[in-house]
Amino acid sequence: MSSLVQAVLATVAIWAARWLWVRLSSQRILNNIPGPKSRSFWTGNLAEIYNGGVVRIDALFGGKQLYVFDPKALHQIVVKDADIFEEPDSVIDGTRVSFGEGILSTLGDQHRKQRKMLNPVFSIAHLRQMVPVFFSVGRRLRDVLESKVQNGPQEVDILLWMTRTALELVGQAGLGYSFDPLTSDDVPPYITAVKQLQITMIRMALAAQYILPWASRIGSPGFRRFIVNIVPWKDLHIGRDILDTMYNTAIHVYNIKKKALDEGDDAVSAQIAHGKDIISILMKDNRNASLSDRLSENEIIGQLNTLVFAATDTTSSALSRTMHLLAQRQDVQDKLRQEIRAAQKDKDEFSYDDLNSLEYLDAICRETLRLTRKDVILSTSTPITTVNGAMITEIPIPAETNIIISILASNRNPAIWGPDCLEWKPERWLSPLPKTIGEAHVPGIYANLMTFSGGGRSCIGFKFSQLEMKVVLCLLIERFKFTASDQNISWQMSSIVVPVVDNDSRRPQLPMKVQLAI
Repeated sequence: MSSLVQAVLATVAIWAARWLWVRLSSQRILNNIPGPKSRSFWTGNLAEIYNGGVVRIDALFGGKQLYVFDPKALHQIVVKDADIFEEPDSVIDGTRVSFGEGILSTLGDQHRKQRKMLNPVFSIAHLRQMVPVFFSVGRRLRDVLESKVQNGPQEVDILLWMTRTALELVGQAGLGYSFDPLTSDDVPPYITAVKQLQITMIRMALAAQYILPWASRIGSPGFRRFIVNIVPWKDLHIGRDILDTMYNTAIHVYNIKKKALDEGDDAVSAQIAHGKDIISILMKDNRNASLSDRLSENEIIGQLNTLVFAATDTTSSALSRTMHLLAQRQDVQDKLRQEIRAAQKDKDEFSYDDLNSLEYLDAICRETLRLTRKDVILSTSTPITTVNGAMITEIPIPAETNIIISILASNRNPAIWGPDCLEWKPERWLSPLPKTIGEAHVPGIYANLMTFSGGGRSCIGFKFSQLEMKVVLCLLIERFKFTASDQNISWQMSSIVVPVVDNDSRRPQLPMKVQLAI
Protein backbone atom coordinates (compact mmCIF):
# COMPACT_ATOMS: atom_id res chain seq x y z
CA MET A 1 0.00 0.00 0.00
CA SER A 2 1.42 3.39 -1.00
CA SER A 3 2.33 5.97 1.65
CA LEU A 4 -0.25 8.39 0.19
CA VAL A 5 -3.09 5.90 0.61
CA GLN A 6 -1.91 5.10 4.14
CA ALA A 7 -1.87 8.80 5.01
CA VAL A 8 -5.38 9.27 3.64
CA LEU A 9 -6.72 6.27 5.55
CA ALA A 10 -5.03 7.46 8.76
CA THR A 11 -6.55 10.92 8.35
CA VAL A 12 -10.01 9.44 7.79
CA ALA A 13 -9.62 7.17 10.82
CA ILE A 14 -8.54 10.06 13.06
CA TRP A 15 -11.42 12.23 11.83
CA ALA A 16 -13.96 9.42 12.36
CA ALA A 17 -12.65 8.70 15.86
CA ARG A 18 -12.81 12.37 16.81
CA TRP A 19 -16.35 12.69 15.36
CA LEU A 20 -17.49 9.60 17.30
CA TRP A 21 -15.94 10.87 20.55
CA VAL A 22 -17.60 14.28 20.23
CA ARG A 23 -20.93 12.66 19.36
CA LEU A 24 -20.87 10.24 22.28
CA SER A 25 -19.74 12.81 24.86
CA SER A 26 -22.41 15.22 23.63
CA GLN A 27 -25.13 12.60 23.86
CA ARG A 28 -24.05 11.48 27.33
CA ILE A 29 -24.39 15.01 28.74
CA LEU A 30 -27.27 16.42 26.71
CA ASN A 31 -29.52 13.37 26.93
CA ASN A 32 -30.21 14.41 30.53
CA ILE A 33 -31.80 17.69 29.34
CA PRO A 34 -35.54 17.28 28.70
CA GLY A 35 -36.72 17.44 25.12
CA PRO A 36 -39.26 15.94 22.72
CA LYS A 37 -38.88 12.46 21.31
CA SER A 38 -37.11 12.39 17.98
CA ARG A 39 -39.40 11.64 15.07
CA SER A 40 -36.59 10.37 12.87
CA PHE A 41 -32.90 9.46 13.17
CA TRP A 42 -32.30 11.16 9.83
CA THR A 43 -34.07 14.49 10.38
CA GLY A 44 -34.55 14.62 14.17
CA ASN A 45 -37.15 17.21 15.22
CA LEU A 46 -35.57 20.41 13.91
CA ALA A 47 -38.86 21.55 12.36
CA GLU A 48 -40.68 21.80 15.70
CA ILE A 49 -40.97 24.72 18.15
CA TYR A 50 -40.83 24.15 21.89
CA ASN A 51 -41.40 25.71 25.28
CA GLY A 52 -39.07 25.45 28.24
CA GLY A 53 -36.24 28.00 28.24
CA VAL A 54 -33.60 25.38 27.33
CA VAL A 55 -34.67 22.27 25.44
CA ARG A 56 -32.66 19.41 23.95
CA ILE A 57 -33.57 18.59 20.38
CA ASP A 58 -32.39 15.89 18.00
CA ALA A 59 -30.69 17.05 14.81
CA LEU A 60 -29.76 15.11 11.69
CA PHE A 61 -28.23 11.67 12.11
CA GLY A 62 -28.93 11.59 15.86
CA GLY A 63 -26.95 14.70 16.73
CA LYS A 64 -27.90 16.63 19.89
CA GLN A 65 -28.53 20.40 19.96
CA LEU A 66 -29.92 22.89 22.45
CA TYR A 67 -32.86 25.22 21.73
CA VAL A 68 -32.47 28.25 24.01
CA PHE A 69 -34.58 31.29 24.94
CA ASP A 70 -34.00 31.59 28.69
CA PRO A 71 -32.91 35.26 29.17
CA LYS A 72 -29.93 34.49 31.43
CA ALA A 73 -28.68 31.85 29.03
CA LEU A 74 -29.15 34.24 26.10
CA HIS A 75 -27.08 36.90 27.89
CA GLN A 76 -24.28 34.42 28.42
CA ILE A 77 -24.37 33.31 24.77
CA VAL A 78 -24.53 36.69 23.02
CA VAL A 79 -22.78 38.96 25.57
CA LYS A 80 -20.78 37.39 28.41
CA ASP A 81 -19.24 34.43 26.56
CA ALA A 82 -19.75 35.59 22.97
CA ASP A 83 -16.18 34.62 22.10
CA ILE A 84 -17.00 31.02 23.05
CA PHE A 85 -20.47 30.76 21.52
CA GLU A 86 -19.55 31.77 17.98
CA GLU A 87 -21.59 31.06 14.86
CA PRO A 88 -20.99 27.58 13.42
CA ASP A 89 -18.88 27.11 10.30
CA SER A 90 -21.99 26.51 8.19
CA VAL A 91 -23.29 30.02 8.97
CA ILE A 92 -19.96 31.84 8.57
CA ASP A 93 -18.98 29.96 5.41
CA GLY A 94 -22.45 30.29 3.90
CA THR A 95 -22.49 34.04 4.49
CA ARG A 96 -18.96 34.43 3.15
CA VAL A 97 -19.79 32.51 -0.03
CA SER A 98 -22.98 34.55 -0.49
CA PHE A 99 -21.85 38.07 0.39
CA GLY A 100 -18.06 38.11 0.72
CA GLU A 101 -15.90 39.26 3.64
CA GLY A 102 -18.58 41.42 5.26
CA ILE A 103 -19.51 41.97 8.88
CA LEU A 104 -21.78 38.90 8.96
CA SER A 105 -19.09 36.49 7.76
CA THR A 106 -16.20 37.41 10.05
CA LEU A 107 -15.27 36.49 13.61
CA GLY A 108 -12.98 37.71 16.39
CA ASP A 109 -10.60 40.60 15.77
CA GLN A 110 -11.55 40.92 12.11
CA HIS A 111 -15.22 41.33 13.03
CA ARG A 112 -14.40 43.89 15.73
CA LYS A 113 -12.24 45.87 13.30
CA GLN A 114 -15.04 45.99 10.72
CA ARG A 115 -17.60 46.97 13.33
CA LYS A 116 -15.33 49.76 14.58
CA MET A 117 -15.19 51.23 11.06
CA LEU A 118 -18.95 50.88 10.51
CA ASN A 119 -20.24 52.22 13.84
CA PRO A 120 -19.95 55.95 12.99
CA VAL A 121 -22.00 55.69 9.78
CA PHE A 122 -24.90 54.06 11.65
CA SER A 123 -24.94 56.68 14.39
CA ILE A 124 -28.00 58.79 15.20
CA ALA A 125 -26.10 61.92 14.14
CA HIS A 126 -25.61 60.50 10.66
CA LEU A 127 -29.15 59.15 10.37
CA ARG A 128 -30.54 62.61 11.13
CA GLN A 129 -28.89 63.82 7.93
CA MET A 130 -30.43 60.98 5.96
CA VAL A 131 -34.08 61.72 6.82
CA PRO A 132 -34.68 63.87 3.68
CA VAL A 133 -33.37 61.02 1.51
CA PHE A 134 -35.77 58.58 3.18
CA PHE A 135 -38.73 60.88 2.61
CA SER A 136 -37.74 61.54 -1.00
CA VAL A 137 -37.82 57.82 -1.79
CA GLY A 138 -40.97 57.30 0.30
CA ARG A 139 -42.84 60.01 -1.61
CA ARG A 140 -42.03 58.26 -4.88
CA LEU A 141 -43.62 55.08 -3.51
CA ARG A 142 -46.65 57.07 -2.33
CA ASP A 143 -47.03 58.73 -5.74
CA VAL A 144 -46.90 55.49 -7.74
CA LEU A 145 -49.47 53.83 -5.45
CA GLU A 146 -51.68 56.91 -5.69
CA SER A 147 -51.62 56.69 -9.49
CA LYS A 148 -52.81 53.08 -9.27
CA VAL A 149 -55.80 53.80 -7.02
CA GLN A 150 -56.82 57.22 -8.35
CA ASN A 151 -59.94 55.78 -9.97
CA GLY A 152 -60.89 53.40 -7.16
CA PRO A 153 -59.59 50.59 -4.93
CA GLN A 154 -57.04 48.20 -6.45
CA GLU A 155 -55.33 45.04 -5.26
CA VAL A 156 -51.58 45.58 -4.99
CA ASP A 157 -48.72 43.23 -4.09
CA ILE A 158 -47.45 45.14 -1.05
CA LEU A 159 -44.47 42.80 -0.53
CA LEU A 160 -43.13 43.62 -3.98
CA TRP A 161 -43.44 47.38 -3.47
CA MET A 162 -41.98 47.23 0.05
CA THR A 163 -39.02 45.25 -1.30
CA ARG A 164 -38.47 47.69 -4.16
CA THR A 165 -38.70 50.64 -1.77
CA ALA A 166 -36.35 49.06 0.76
CA LEU A 167 -33.80 48.44 -2.01
CA GLU A 168 -34.00 52.04 -3.22
CA LEU A 169 -33.75 53.38 0.32
CA VAL A 170 -30.60 51.41 1.09
CA GLY A 171 -29.36 52.24 -2.40
CA GLN A 172 -29.61 56.01 -1.90
CA ALA A 173 -28.96 56.32 1.85
CA GLY A 174 -26.54 53.39 2.04
CA LEU A 175 -24.68 53.52 -1.26
CA GLY A 176 -25.49 56.87 -2.86
CA TYR A 177 -26.84 54.86 -5.82
CA SER A 178 -30.29 54.48 -7.40
CA PHE A 179 -31.53 50.98 -8.23
CA ASP A 180 -35.16 51.76 -9.03
CA PRO A 181 -37.05 54.95 -10.03
CA LEU A 182 -40.25 53.49 -8.48
CA THR A 183 -42.32 54.90 -11.32
CA SER A 184 -43.49 51.78 -13.17
CA ASP A 185 -44.17 48.05 -12.75
CA ASP A 186 -40.75 47.15 -14.20
CA VAL A 187 -38.88 45.17 -11.55
CA PRO A 188 -35.08 45.64 -11.28
CA PRO A 189 -33.02 42.44 -11.75
CA TYR A 190 -31.60 42.80 -8.24
CA ILE A 191 -35.10 42.54 -6.72
CA THR A 192 -35.76 39.35 -8.66
CA ALA A 193 -32.45 37.93 -7.41
CA VAL A 194 -33.12 38.87 -3.77
CA LYS A 195 -36.60 37.31 -3.78
CA GLN A 196 -35.31 34.09 -5.34
CA LEU A 197 -32.35 33.81 -2.97
CA GLN A 198 -34.44 33.23 0.15
CA ILE A 199 -36.37 30.40 -1.51
CA THR A 200 -33.22 28.83 -2.94
CA MET A 201 -31.41 29.03 0.41
CA ILE A 202 -34.19 27.10 2.13
CA ARG A 203 -34.12 24.35 -0.52
CA MET A 204 -30.35 24.05 -0.08
CA ALA A 205 -30.30 24.40 3.73
CA LEU A 206 -29.11 20.88 4.54
CA ALA A 207 -26.33 21.00 1.96
CA ALA A 208 -25.27 24.40 3.25
CA GLN A 209 -25.02 23.08 6.81
CA TYR A 210 -23.26 19.78 6.19
CA ILE A 211 -21.39 20.12 2.89
CA LEU A 212 -20.50 23.79 2.45
CA PRO A 213 -18.06 24.15 5.40
CA TRP A 214 -15.59 21.70 3.90
CA ALA A 215 -16.47 22.16 0.21
CA SER A 216 -15.67 25.89 0.40
CA ARG A 217 -12.09 25.06 1.43
CA ILE A 218 -11.29 22.67 -1.42
CA GLY A 219 -9.01 24.00 -4.14
CA SER A 220 -8.97 27.47 -5.66
CA PRO A 221 -12.05 29.68 -6.31
CA GLY A 222 -11.72 28.83 -10.00
CA PHE A 223 -11.75 25.09 -9.25
CA ARG A 224 -14.78 25.41 -6.97
CA ARG A 225 -16.58 27.42 -9.66
CA PHE A 226 -15.81 24.67 -12.18
CA ILE A 227 -17.31 22.05 -9.86
CA VAL A 228 -20.43 24.18 -9.30
CA ASN A 229 -20.89 24.53 -13.08
CA ILE A 230 -20.67 20.80 -13.82
CA VAL A 231 -22.71 19.43 -10.89
CA PRO A 232 -26.21 18.61 -12.26
CA TRP A 233 -28.16 20.44 -9.53
CA LYS A 234 -30.67 23.07 -10.65
CA ASP A 235 -30.91 24.87 -7.28
CA LEU A 236 -27.12 25.17 -7.12
CA HIS A 237 -27.06 26.81 -10.55
CA ILE A 238 -29.91 29.15 -9.62
CA GLY A 239 -28.02 30.15 -6.47
CA ARG A 240 -24.85 30.71 -8.52
CA ASP A 241 -26.67 33.04 -10.93
CA ILE A 242 -28.34 34.97 -8.07
CA LEU A 243 -25.02 35.52 -6.28
CA ASP A 244 -23.40 36.55 -9.58
CA THR A 245 -26.06 39.25 -10.00
CA MET A 246 -25.53 40.51 -6.47
CA TYR A 247 -21.73 40.43 -6.66
CA ASN A 248 -21.57 42.16 -10.05
CA THR A 249 -23.89 44.87 -8.72
CA ALA A 250 -21.66 45.37 -5.68
CA ILE A 251 -18.53 45.63 -7.87
CA HIS A 252 -20.27 48.14 -10.16
CA VAL A 253 -21.30 50.37 -7.25
CA TYR A 254 -17.88 50.06 -5.59
CA ASN A 255 -16.09 51.16 -8.75
CA ILE A 256 -18.36 54.20 -9.09
CA LYS A 257 -17.70 55.23 -5.48
CA LYS A 258 -13.95 54.62 -5.80
CA LYS A 259 -13.75 56.72 -8.97
CA ALA A 260 -15.60 59.61 -7.31
CA LEU A 261 -13.28 59.49 -4.28
CA ASP A 262 -10.24 59.51 -6.57
CA GLU A 263 -11.59 62.60 -8.38
CA GLY A 264 -12.10 64.58 -5.16
CA ASP A 265 -14.79 66.17 -3.01
CA ASP A 266 -16.68 67.82 -5.88
CA ALA A 267 -17.23 64.46 -7.61
CA VAL A 268 -18.35 62.87 -4.34
CA SER A 269 -20.79 65.71 -3.58
CA ALA A 270 -22.29 65.45 -7.08
CA GLN A 271 -23.53 61.92 -6.39
CA ILE A 272 -26.88 60.86 -4.94
CA ALA A 273 -26.92 61.67 -1.19
CA HIS A 274 -24.03 64.11 -1.86
CA GLY A 275 -21.42 61.80 -0.42
CA LYS A 276 -23.26 61.36 2.88
CA ASP A 277 -24.27 57.76 2.16
CA ILE A 278 -22.90 54.97 4.34
CA ILE A 279 -20.45 53.45 1.83
CA SER A 280 -19.00 56.80 0.70
CA ILE A 281 -18.29 57.79 4.29
CA LEU A 282 -16.92 54.33 5.09
CA MET A 283 -14.57 54.37 2.08
CA LYS A 284 -13.38 57.89 2.88
CA ASP A 285 -12.79 57.07 6.56
CA ASN A 286 -11.07 53.85 5.55
CA ARG A 287 -8.54 55.75 3.44
CA ASN A 288 -7.69 57.92 6.43
CA ALA A 289 -7.51 55.02 8.90
CA SER A 290 -4.29 53.55 10.22
CA LEU A 291 -2.93 50.48 8.46
CA SER A 292 -3.96 48.27 11.38
CA ASP A 293 -7.58 49.49 11.25
CA ARG A 294 -7.94 49.76 7.47
CA LEU A 295 -10.27 47.35 5.65
CA SER A 296 -9.22 45.61 2.45
CA GLU A 297 -11.00 46.14 -0.87
CA ASN A 298 -12.65 42.74 -0.53
CA GLU A 299 -13.92 43.68 2.94
CA ILE A 300 -15.43 46.95 1.63
CA ILE A 301 -17.18 45.07 -1.18
CA GLY A 302 -18.37 42.53 1.40
CA GLN A 303 -19.89 45.32 3.52
CA LEU A 304 -21.61 46.74 0.45
CA ASN A 305 -23.07 43.39 -0.56
CA THR A 306 -24.13 42.55 3.00
CA LEU A 307 -25.72 45.96 3.59
CA VAL A 308 -27.83 45.87 0.44
CA PHE A 309 -29.13 42.35 0.95
CA ALA A 310 -29.75 42.60 4.70
CA ALA A 311 -31.44 46.00 4.56
CA THR A 312 -33.62 45.04 1.61
CA ASP A 313 -34.88 41.65 2.72
CA THR A 314 -35.39 42.08 6.46
CA THR A 315 -36.96 45.56 6.44
CA SER A 316 -39.29 44.80 3.53
CA SER A 317 -40.52 41.74 5.44
CA ALA A 318 -41.08 43.78 8.63
CA LEU A 319 -42.90 46.53 6.71
CA SER A 320 -45.08 44.01 4.88
CA ARG A 321 -45.94 42.28 8.16
CA THR A 322 -46.89 45.64 9.68
CA MET A 323 -49.09 46.55 6.72
CA HIS A 324 -50.81 43.17 6.87
CA LEU A 325 -51.56 43.56 10.57
CA LEU A 326 -52.85 47.10 10.06
CA ALA A 327 -55.12 45.86 7.27
CA GLN A 328 -56.60 43.32 9.68
CA ARG A 329 -57.00 45.91 12.44
CA GLN A 330 -58.76 48.93 10.95
CA ASP A 331 -59.13 50.49 14.40
CA VAL A 332 -55.35 50.55 14.86
CA GLN A 333 -54.84 51.82 11.31
CA ASP A 334 -57.35 54.66 11.84
CA LYS A 335 -55.76 55.64 15.16
CA LEU A 336 -52.30 55.73 13.56
CA ARG A 337 -53.59 57.85 10.67
CA GLN A 338 -55.07 60.32 13.14
CA GLU A 339 -51.76 60.60 15.01
CA ILE A 340 -49.81 61.19 11.79
CA ARG A 341 -52.24 63.81 10.47
CA ALA A 342 -52.38 65.64 13.79
CA ALA A 343 -48.59 65.88 13.87
CA GLN A 344 -48.26 66.64 10.18
CA LYS A 345 -50.23 69.89 9.95
CA ASP A 346 -48.75 71.66 6.90
CA LYS A 347 -45.59 69.54 6.74
CA ASP A 348 -44.96 66.89 4.09
CA GLU A 349 -41.81 65.72 5.86
CA PHE A 350 -40.97 64.96 9.49
CA SER A 351 -37.61 65.47 11.16
CA TYR A 352 -35.86 62.64 13.00
CA ASP A 353 -37.18 63.97 16.32
CA ASP A 354 -40.70 64.39 14.89
CA LEU A 355 -40.76 60.72 13.92
CA ASN A 356 -39.62 59.61 17.36
CA SER A 357 -42.30 61.75 19.02
CA LEU A 358 -45.08 59.72 17.34
CA GLU A 359 -45.74 57.36 20.24
CA TYR A 360 -48.37 55.18 18.59
CA LEU A 361 -46.23 54.73 15.47
CA ASP A 362 -43.34 53.68 17.69
CA ALA A 363 -45.59 51.26 19.60
CA ILE A 364 -46.74 49.65 16.35
CA CYS A 365 -43.16 49.18 15.16
CA ARG A 366 -42.07 47.69 18.49
CA GLU A 367 -45.03 45.33 18.68
CA THR A 368 -44.55 44.06 15.13
CA LEU A 369 -40.86 43.48 15.72
CA ARG A 370 -41.68 41.67 18.97
CA LEU A 371 -43.81 39.12 17.09
CA THR A 372 -41.21 38.72 14.33
CA ARG A 373 -17.14 26.74 21.44
CA LYS A 374 -15.39 25.43 24.11
CA ASP A 375 -16.69 23.29 26.99
CA VAL A 376 -18.65 25.72 29.14
CA ILE A 377 -21.36 25.83 31.81
CA LEU A 378 -24.56 27.48 30.59
CA SER A 379 -26.57 29.17 33.37
CA THR A 380 -30.37 29.62 33.32
CA SER A 381 -32.65 32.03 35.18
CA THR A 382 -35.26 29.36 35.97
CA PRO A 383 -34.52 25.78 37.09
CA ILE A 384 -34.77 22.95 34.60
CA THR A 385 -36.03 19.52 35.60
CA THR A 386 -33.72 16.97 34.00
CA VAL A 387 -34.75 13.59 32.64
CA ASN A 388 -33.59 11.92 35.86
CA GLY A 389 -35.68 14.33 37.97
CA ALA A 390 -32.97 16.67 39.27
CA MET A 391 -33.45 20.46 39.34
CA ILE A 392 -30.53 22.33 37.74
CA THR A 393 -29.69 25.91 36.77
CA GLU A 394 -26.33 25.10 35.14
CA ILE A 395 -25.82 22.92 32.06
CA PRO A 396 -22.38 21.63 31.00
CA ILE A 397 -22.10 22.24 27.25
CA PRO A 398 -19.82 19.86 25.33
CA ALA A 399 -17.47 21.39 22.76
CA GLU A 400 -18.93 21.87 19.25
CA THR A 401 -22.54 21.64 20.48
CA ASN A 402 -24.85 23.60 18.19
CA ILE A 403 -27.13 25.99 20.08
CA ILE A 404 -30.24 27.44 18.45
CA ILE A 405 -31.18 30.88 19.82
CA SER A 406 -34.93 31.27 19.49
CA ILE A 407 -35.71 34.94 18.93
CA LEU A 408 -39.35 34.02 18.36
CA ALA A 409 -39.71 32.18 21.67
CA SER A 410 -37.85 34.88 23.62
CA ASN A 411 -40.05 37.66 22.24
CA ARG A 412 -43.19 35.62 22.99
CA ASN A 413 -42.19 34.09 26.30
CA PRO A 414 -45.32 34.22 28.53
CA ALA A 415 -43.14 34.18 31.67
CA ILE A 416 -41.75 37.55 30.52
CA TRP A 417 -44.47 39.14 28.41
CA GLY A 418 -47.57 37.77 30.16
CA PRO A 419 -50.54 35.66 29.05
CA ASP A 420 -51.33 37.97 26.09
CA CYS A 421 -47.85 37.53 24.59
CA LEU A 422 -49.21 36.02 21.35
CA GLU A 423 -51.53 38.97 20.67
CA TRP A 424 -50.56 41.96 18.52
CA LYS A 425 -51.27 44.84 20.92
CA PRO A 426 -49.43 48.10 20.17
CA GLU A 427 -51.08 49.61 23.26
CA ARG A 428 -48.85 47.50 25.53
CA TRP A 429 -46.02 49.96 24.77
CA LEU A 430 -48.06 53.04 25.77
CA SER A 431 -48.23 52.12 29.46
CA PRO A 432 -45.64 50.75 31.91
CA LEU A 433 -44.48 47.29 30.87
CA PRO A 434 -44.79 44.36 33.32
CA LYS A 435 -41.99 44.17 35.89
CA THR A 436 -41.11 40.72 34.58
CA ILE A 437 -39.74 42.31 31.40
CA GLY A 438 -37.22 44.50 33.18
CA GLU A 439 -36.33 41.77 35.67
CA ALA A 440 -35.61 39.28 32.88
CA HIS A 441 -32.65 41.36 31.59
CA VAL A 442 -33.11 40.15 28.01
CA PRO A 443 -29.77 40.98 26.29
CA GLY A 444 -31.34 42.41 23.12
CA ILE A 445 -30.19 45.90 22.05
CA TYR A 446 -33.74 47.11 21.27
CA ALA A 447 -36.81 47.34 23.52
CA ASN A 448 -36.10 44.19 25.61
CA LEU A 449 -36.41 42.18 22.40
CA MET A 450 -34.03 39.77 20.67
CA THR A 451 -35.21 40.86 17.22
CA PHE A 452 -31.90 42.63 16.48
CA SER A 453 -29.92 40.22 18.72
CA GLY A 454 -27.45 41.56 21.30
CA GLY A 455 -23.79 41.82 22.21
CA GLY A 456 -20.92 42.28 19.78
CA ARG A 457 -22.76 40.68 16.85
CA SER A 458 -26.04 42.55 17.22
CA CYS A 459 -27.58 44.19 14.15
CA ILE A 460 -25.50 47.28 13.48
CA GLY A 461 -28.19 48.82 11.28
CA PHE A 462 -31.23 48.53 13.55
CA LYS A 463 -31.70 52.32 13.79
CA PHE A 464 -31.55 52.54 9.99
CA SER A 465 -34.28 49.89 9.80
CA GLN A 466 -36.43 51.70 12.36
CA LEU A 467 -36.15 55.00 10.50
CA GLU A 468 -37.08 53.29 7.25
CA MET A 469 -40.18 51.68 8.75
CA LYS A 470 -41.43 54.90 10.33
CA VAL A 471 -40.96 57.05 7.23
CA VAL A 472 -42.74 54.59 4.94
CA LEU A 473 -45.61 54.02 7.38
CA CYS A 474 -46.08 57.78 7.90
CA LEU A 475 -46.35 58.45 4.18
CA LEU A 476 -48.58 55.49 3.29
CA ILE A 477 -51.00 55.36 6.22
CA GLU A 478 -51.66 59.11 6.01
CA ARG A 479 -52.66 58.84 2.33
CA PHE A 480 -54.15 55.35 1.89
CA LYS A 481 -56.51 52.87 3.51
CA PHE A 482 -55.33 49.26 3.41
CA THR A 483 -57.66 46.28 3.75
CA ALA A 484 -56.97 42.55 3.67
CA SER A 485 -57.18 40.65 0.39
CA ASP A 486 -59.82 37.96 -0.16
CA GLN A 487 -56.97 35.55 -0.91
CA ASN A 488 -55.61 33.22 1.77
CA ILE A 489 -52.38 34.74 3.14
CA SER A 490 -50.02 32.79 5.37
CA TRP A 491 -46.54 33.63 6.69
CA GLN A 492 -43.82 31.04 6.25
CA MET A 493 -40.53 30.88 8.10
CA SER A 494 -37.31 30.83 6.12
CA SER A 495 -34.29 32.85 7.23
CA ILE A 496 -36.93 35.58 7.54
CA VAL A 497 -40.73 35.40 7.63
CA VAL A 498 -42.33 35.80 4.19
CA PRO A 499 -46.00 36.01 3.10
CA VAL A 500 -47.38 33.57 0.54
CA VAL A 501 -50.77 32.93 -1.08
CA ASP A 502 -52.33 29.47 -0.60
CA ASN A 503 -49.02 28.13 0.83
CA ASP A 504 -47.20 28.59 -2.49
CA SER A 505 -43.71 29.12 -1.08
CA ARG A 506 -42.23 29.46 -4.57
CA ARG A 507 -43.60 32.98 -4.94
CA PRO A 508 -43.66 35.21 -1.84
CA GLN A 509 -46.30 37.93 -2.22
CA LEU A 510 -48.75 39.99 -0.18
CA PRO A 511 -51.80 41.14 -2.18
CA MET A 512 -53.74 43.86 -0.37
CA LYS A 513 -56.60 46.17 -1.27
CA VAL A 514 -55.50 49.80 -1.41
CA GLN A 515 -57.64 52.94 -1.70
CA LEU A 516 -57.33 56.62 -0.91
CA ALA A 517 -58.04 57.37 2.73
CA ILE A 518 -60.73 59.88 3.63
